Amino acid sequence: MTTSVTPPPVASAKTTLHRHLRGVRQDLEWKLEGLDEMHLRMPMTRTGTNLLGLVRHASGVEAGYFGEVFDRPYSEPMPWDPEYADNDDFWTPADVPAHEVLALYHRVQKHADATIADLPLDEPGLVPWWSAERQRVTLHQILVHVITDLARHAGHADVVREAIDGRVGLSEGNDNLLTDDEQWWADYRNRLTGIAECFRDRGAGSAGGGR
Repeated sequence: MTTSVTPPPVASAKTTLHRHLRGVRQDLEWKLEGLDEMHLRMPMTRTGTNLLGLVRHASGVEAGYFGEVFDRPYSEPMPWDPEYADNDDFWTPADVPAHEVLALYHRVQKHADATIADLPLDEPGLVPWWSAERQRVTLHQILVHVITDLARHAGHADVVREAIDGRVGLSEGNDNLLTDDEQWWADYRNRLTGIAECFRDRGAGSAGGGR
């Protein structure tokens, strides 16, 4: 006799999107783990990208998109110039400790989670800082937009953290690396460097040519 197996229930679209949002939040925060206040703030690119600033920016992203957009404004003012005149949400003043930045983000997340739980995916919203032809949105669109935005910043955090202390990995408990052998990685990098240097004297052509 054949025993039928009941397949597991299929998660709803909102449940799936919310799970991915929570995952990318965790990945971004994990990149700060174990660093001191100096390294959390250290600008690691020409444009000043730093780990604590990425989390501070994420707070503003979620507060705005899951708050004002759906007429559910976040209850406390964001601690920076609302015009971002000095790229203010991407860096943290010296008198604001990292734990306060993370605590703010956690409070914002609770507010965002409540918006997601309370509203249907087709709930209409309006993004006042977008152009007029794009302003009218749904919760579905905003979930996709915010996940995409935060995933990009989690990628920034990947590179910044590796540049600080060599720590790499996809997420906590899952580094997703081919090997932990440092010599293998050194040989791999040298091989890629050799390939790149083959083009040193081949002119100044660039990638991305049109078709």
